[in-house]
Amino acid sequence: MKKIFFIVNPISGKGKHNITLEYIKTLFDEKSFDVHVLNSTYKRHAVTLTQEALAANADIIVACGGDGTIHEVATEVVGKDVIFGVVPVGSGNGLASNLSIPKDIEKAILRVRDGKVMNMDVGCVNGEYFFSNMGFGIDATIIDNYEKSGKRKLGAYIKAALHSAQHYKTKRMLVTYNGQTKEVNPLLLFISNSNEMGYNMSLTPKASLTDGLLDYLMVPKINIFKQLTFGLYVILKKTEKFRKTDYVQTDKITVEIVGQEKNGFQMDGEYYEYDTNKFEISMIKGGLRVLY
Repeated sequence: MKKIFFIVNPISGKGKHNITLEYIKTLFDEKSFDVHVLNSTYKRHAVTLTQEALAANADIIVACGGDGTIHEVATEVVGKDVIFGVVPVGSGNGLASNLSIPKDIEKAILRVRDGKVMNMDVGCVNGEYFFSNMGFGIDATIIDNYEKSGKRKLGAYIKAALHSAQHYKTKRMLVTYNGQTKEVNPLLLFISNSNEMGYNMSLTPKASLTDGLLDYLMVPKINIFKQLTFGLYVILKKTEKFRKTDYVQTDKITVEIVGQEKNGFQMDGEYYEYDTNKFEISMIKGGLRVLY
């Protein structure tokens, strides 16, 4: 009998979903599956609940929520002998989309029951895991402003992006990969494991969850006209063709932010701040067993 724990964020997707133990049990044969549901009620609560599921010898742990919930749960199961599943009920759902997991809740739960397992790569920055992408440039500022708005809608994201474009100030950075160091002043410094970042948008369409490589994309500070041009390349999913772009696939990247003791970046759609200016980004090949 397989023991499955669903870690549910009840307020994801405006709280309109109905992912309860009673509902989930209707989709599983009780002779074959021992199903449990744990509800997270505050930030990082999903981390504690996942640890409880691991202590209870779960075979499968499923994150039911947005990118934040998915990140919290997945972080705890990296390198563990347990299978990770996703039921996307958030706004962006970038990783779930890359894994071709349906947005329909019932179909996504059935994927947990009937899906296949793959060994997915995991990104690592200074010992912290990321699964889709992370970035030090304007994307981090957008996420920061988006979170401060208190609204989880595409309109709020667009408003945060426009505000960030008007007020963003670049930072001088030293970036090292493949044995070479470059000094950059990026508008965008984006490092990805996934080919989708949510809302069906992609900055790194060539990225793969299983190639053992990070996709690095750097766009220097450019005027508003060229920013709009770059936006067109994003829509066309041809960002590496933009002339100002520095794009490479590699397994290790070092970023040093010059003259800044405290720095923020976005990781899987959440904003984080750390008291350091040096970041080691690497890849853990096949670090997560995930249902798709």
